[in-house]
Amino acid sequence: MTLNSEIKKLKELFPEISSLQENQYEHLSSLYKNWNEKINVISRKDIDNLFVRHILHSLSIAKIKQFKAGDRILDVGTGGGFPGIPLAIMFPEAKFTLIDSIAKKVKVTHEIAGTLKLKNVFTKQIKSTQLDGSYDFIMGRAVTSFPKFYNSVKHLLKKNKGEKAIIYLKGGDFEDELKSFKSIKVFEISNYFNFDFFETKKIVFLKI
Repeated sequence: MTLNSEIKKLKELFPEISSLQENQYEHLSSLYKNWNEKINVISRKDIDNLFVRHILHSLSIAKIKQFKAGDRILDVGTGGGFPGIPLAIMFPEAKFTLIDSIAKKVKVTHEIAGTLKLKNVFTKQIKSTQLDGSYDFIMGRAVTSFPKFYNSVKHLLKKNKGEKAIIYLKGGDFEDELKSFKSIKVFEISNYFNFDFFETKKIVFLKI
């Protein structure tokens, strides 16, 4: 897809985005391609399909959850900034903390957030098991099995009342991983985005 066709598709899928957000999304692809030449954080195959495999994949979460002003969201194992950065553009009033254990990935994420002037993005090189904090929502993208992910982040969910959940992007057949969890929902991304890539991709939403 060309950049123009990508932005056109984005506006079709999310007609509510502002001109500022449109401009920020427009710059994402070039920023990642430029940084990836210096610091390889995305595979060469994926960098050519960045819009679908990373940006839209991240934004699928926005189809099932609208973050509110003041919500605190933690993106665990963010890699180069996914799903955190695309969602931070979409929800500028929410606060996103993006963590990863690999320094070069955190550097790219930090620099891209700074270039786009995303004041609602905070980055940190740390593992979730070493992190202290309290968050309304915790996200991850195929970091490990869902039970392992849950056990590594559950201490970071806020203790007070109010909505809180773990949101996990995962592909393939993983029903057995979810059997022990109650109040869990699984959304098919192909119901929102008509690309072959999303045929087996799902969003796991565990309300706590």
